Amino acid sequence: MRGAAAAVLVGLALLVGGCGGWQSTLAPRGPAAAEFESLWWIAFLSTGSLSAITILGLCYAVRRALRADRARSGGSVSSSEQRFIVLAGVVAPALFLLFFLSASVRSGAVVSEPPGNGLSLEVVGHMFWWEVRYPDQEVVTANEIRIPVGVPVNVQVTSADVIHSFWVPQLGPGKVDMVPGRTNTIWLRADEPGVYRGQCTEFCGVQHAHMSLLVVASSGEEFEAWAARAREGPAEPEDPVEIRGREVFFEAGCAPCHGIRDVSRPTHTGTPGPDLSDLASRKTLGALTVPNDREHLTEWVRDPHQFKPGVRMPAHRLAEDDLQALVRYLETLR
Repeated sequence: MRGAAAAVLVGLALLVGGCGGWQSTLAPRGPAAAEFESLWWIAFLSTGSLSAITILGLCYAVRRALRADRARSGGSVSSSEQRFIVLAGVVAPALFLLFFLSASVRSGAVVSEPPGNGLSLEVVGHMFWWEVRYPDQEVVTANEIRIPVGVPVNVQVTSADVIHSFWVPQLGPGKVDMVPGRTNTIWLRADEPGVYRGQCTEFCGVQHAHMSLLVVASSGEEFEAWAARAREGPAEPEDPVEIRGREVFFEAGCAPCHGIRDVSRPTHTGTPGPDLSDLASRKTLGALTVPNDREHLTEWVRDPHQFKPGVRMPAHRLAEDDLQALVRYLETLR
């Protein structure tokens, strides 16, 4: 008996532990996410109560059946039992479904449109990374979305290859599919500064699990300062090693796939790689696969498949001096 109780407690602890963290729908930081959290609690409590009532009714019926077999004894169902069957089997489920339908429609109406004008951006899904465009700010980046706190953000999503799905559980009203040739819309809003995690939730290939993104929410002044720096593009390298690194960037064939503001524009006939204009300011490489530091950046350029098998970027067999020069140059891109 004690062992069963301990197992139940461990199970409950694991269940509760899974309800936290920065990818939990039960830790909302925006109005749309909070609305969906409320709907989740309504569904959880109502279905839990209905399940409990159903189990109790089943136990009661089994108990009655064990006491007497009415079919063989010739007995009949009493009027009180008939009323119970109608109330518990018809009326109660109908009222529950009506209540839950009303709550769902209300939540859908609340989150269907962003409250007022705000920021607009576009997100394009690639195998296996995110392209982020700010049309009004004329900024392109990858795998990180910068937004101002308290401002509704209208996000238009699509895909460049296969079906992906965009989901930021702490900020948005659920997920939205990213379909090639079609544009869908979702809106986000962060009520407080912070870093929030997003994830592709539609299986899109071998590295689907490593297709994540960060949403960085900051004050309006900080966002505008970031956008202004991004529009200016990276500074011209002055150090000889960094200048050599830029030359290697072109010689090694990086430029046809990766854009750098005022330096290179992708010309590859297929899907290009992420824009690198602000690479050094990003927190991770490979859509949250590894930290963005010199050691990981060096190994990523050398062979990204050791971290993310199936990624479309090839390994590069560069001389060590050229590799280090290229990394030094990439670290200047802010």
